Amino acid sequence: MKIFLTGATGYIGKRLLIQLLEEGHTVVCSVRDRKRFSTKLYKSHLEQLEIIENDFLIESSLQNIPHDIDFAYYLIHSMSSEEGDFAVKEKQSADNFRKALEKTAVKQVIFLTGIINNDKLSKHLQSRKNVEEALHSEKYALTSLRAGIIVGSGSASFEIIRDLVEKLPVMIAPKWLSTKCQPIAIRNVIQFLIGVMGKTFTYNRNFDIAGAEVYTYKQMLLQYAEVRGLKRHIYTVPVMTPRMSSYWLYFITSTTYPLAKNLVSSMKTDVIAKPNDLSAQLGIELFSYREAIALAFDKIKQNDVLSSWYDSFSAPFHDRNVWQYLEVPGKGTFKDVRQMKVDDEELAMERIFSIGGKRGWYYADFLWRIRGFLDRLVGGVGVSRGRRNLNDLEAGDSVDFWRVLYADKAERRLLLFAEMKVPGEAWLEFRIKDGILHQEATFRPLGLSGRLYWYSVLPFHGLIFNGMLKKLAGK
Repeated sequence: MKIFLTGATGYIGKRLLIQLLEEGHTVVCSVRDRKRFSTKLYKSHLEQLEIIENDFLIESSLQNIPHDIDFAYYLIHSMSSEEGDFAVKEKQSADNFRKALEKTAVKQVIFLTGIINNDKLSKHLQSRKNVEEALHSEKYALTSLRAGIIVGSGSASFEIIRDLVEKLPVMIAPKWLSTKCQPIAIRNVIQFLIGVMGKTFTYNRNFDIAGAEVYTYKQMLLQYAEVRGLKRHIYTVPVMTPRMSSYWLYFITSTTYPLAKNLVSSMKTDVIAKPNDLSAQLGIELFSYREAIALAFDKIKQNDVLSSWYDSFSAPFHDRNVWQYLEVPGKGTFKDVRQMKVDDEELAMERIFSIGGKRGWYYADFLWRIRGFLDRLVGGVGVSRGRRNLNDLEAGDSVDFWRVLYADKAERRLLLFAEMKVPGEAWLEFRIKDGILHQEATFRPLGLSGRLYWYSVLPFHGLIFNGMLKKLAGK
């Protein structure tokens, strides 16, 4: 079968793509920028892959979608976008997708969305409902799978729960922790997405997919603590406004503020699935919530997290061609350039490609954490999101408050671009050539504030960058 997959670089898309390829399908991956699409995970199936560039907000960019596709997956969403227009963007993307797919031979479109059984929906869930309605067509069948909380290594829901429980022995939490939901394991989500493909009894129907258990968010946090062998106490208070709740999530977890705000809005409504027998019809055995947590940690322990929501671009980079920064500018910039001889190039490269996250920055980590905290205070991403893999990096990955633009061990080069809030643009590059490690920090200031910023942090560069260079070089 020939399958058209949108969201191929996203949390669900990466995992679904691996499964589709292993089952022998040919997959046309739609991405906004092919530079973000690494074939490393799919190197044994390259002959089954086709990559095309599309922006579903721009209808004219969709003319390259092949006509001979059999099935399609719609995995596009804008929940992390800044406030204001995410619902408009979602509806526009869905309309453009439908018009483009109606010109192909596609038989079925499969859409993963949220559970929308309440009369009163949050803005996010109402937007998801509008998208589902926009995707309906007389030219193809639509199958909508509606899920609530998805639990798996790297999922936004799981990582937020993990942050809260691992960091806080005692929580003074908002009253929406008493809201009920029905979590589902990521493995089951992928099984449902694969399972409904081509099944005519699912055509032009929607199904709620969820685990068998219904919990409050408080119960989910406490059960996570039990699985991890932690004692936690949670007290809910009625005085937290939605804004306060959003900031509570934002500062304690690694989520962005726009995502935190949308999540809080959604969490005020019970998310419980309508019963159906889809899992029995497809032969899917549902994992319990505890089993889903155990499976997630099995992947984390093996350093085998395939995808993470952290690696989606944060605002304002979500709507910006960040790859324009691949070429580091020379003029109109401030630079901190250092170099040092290394005794073992391979070992030095391993250190470079393991930088950030749990391993830290090799020198004065407390200063990096302070910088991350200050970034969070002004609405930035901070350093708490870490990295997806402990030992490897690829273009598009996040590393604390940096974004990987270029990563090639064979070429011995790593280029990072800052996603922190700064009055300008910043790069950090590592290269090894002829046994010399070159470390270069570049800053292109924006106006007077940018120049003042550079000179204010300059005293710390000598300490931090020199110490980091020595550690990376193994001195």
